[in-house]
Amino acid sequence: MISMARMRASLASGVLLALAACGSDPAVMVLPPLPALDTITLQASGDAPGRGWDGVVEAVQQAGLNAQTAGRVTVVNVDVNDRVATGDVLLRLTAVEQEAGANTARAQLRAAEAAAAEADANYRRFAALETKQFVSRAQIEQVRAARDSAAAARDVARAQLVQAGQQTEYTVIRAPFAGIVSARHVQPGESVAPGQPLMTVYAPAALRIQVQVPQSDAIAIRTANRAEVVLADGRRMQVAEVTVYPAADPATHSVGVRVTLPEIAQPPQPGATAKLVFPISSGARDSVLRIPVSALAQRGEVSGVYVLADQGLALHQVRLGQHSGDQVEVIAGLKAGDQIVIDPIAAVQALIAQRKAAAGGPHD
Repeated sequence: MISMARMRASLASGVLLALAACGSDPAVMVLPPLPALDTITLQASGDAPGRGWDGVVEAVQQAGLNAQTAGRVTVVNVDVNDRVATGDVLLRLTAVEQEAGANTARAQLRAAEAAAAEADANYRRFAALETKQFVSRAQIEQVRAARDSAAAARDVARAQLVQAGQQTEYTVIRAPFAGIVSARHVQPGESVAPGQPLMTVYAPAALRIQVQVPQSDAIAIRTANRAEVVLADGRRMQVAEVTVYPAADPATHSVGVRVTLPEIAQPPQPGATAKLVFPISSGARDSVLRIPVSALAQRGEVSGVYVLADQGLALHQVRLGQHSGDQVEVIAGLKAGDQIVIDPIAAVQALIAQRKAAAGGPHD
């Protein structure tokens, strides 16, 4: 057993010496060339006027119209993109049950008014007899209580009639303000229940954009108090007033910033993307590296980029900054002059092909 162990140790030592000897030959360490890959060479750009974040356009005045009573849609007068004025009838619901309830409330009110009038007249008769001491004090208090109860029942009937009339008015959906119909959720003949969405209307004259910025930049943005809006179609406009929220989000540690767009001839639609650029310093970085988003290789929560150097590929972990369309800013992990692969899947396939070629070659 001892001699066998010594033989194995000697064999292992021989293998290690052989590998070391082979390692001294540079021809053995050269890998086969990589397949052709699409790459780009990074170049730093320092022409950014400030720092920007992507946001979404939203309407300052927007109303989601929901059904406040049950019924069936009978008429829909408007559709998406239609302009409406204040008070315009947008759609109607059936009002059979609501009108029946209103008629019932009217009948109950008439009965309550008659009972109240009778109780009041009875009280006046007893009050006249009280001066002549023909009735007792207890009888007077009894008829007074009956009069007050009848008056209260009349007031309840009046309130029920108002409520029933309001239910009838709920069957006619009107525009709360002048604007544009941005969504329509029902069709004629469809049954609706209270709370069900019917339409959405917004006023195009007042639009705003909200973004979330790092808390470290909030003070500088508040001090600058101005921003440039870059719309999706390339139009740019200056905003002279910026609202920075006073508190940060405890989950993301970011601060909300809101700007109101000025009136323009063709305003963007709510939900469209836009970019806010603030005239603040980018810190110690005097240049910006941007790469295509398609070049990123995700490994869980870690982002990386395949870098080509000396006919080899290496996955570099990167720290990302602001997104701008199909480009993303690289804060750390790359430098100007690096040659990166724009397709990480093709990079992985090239590495696999290179290793297979190396494994299938001659061995010493």
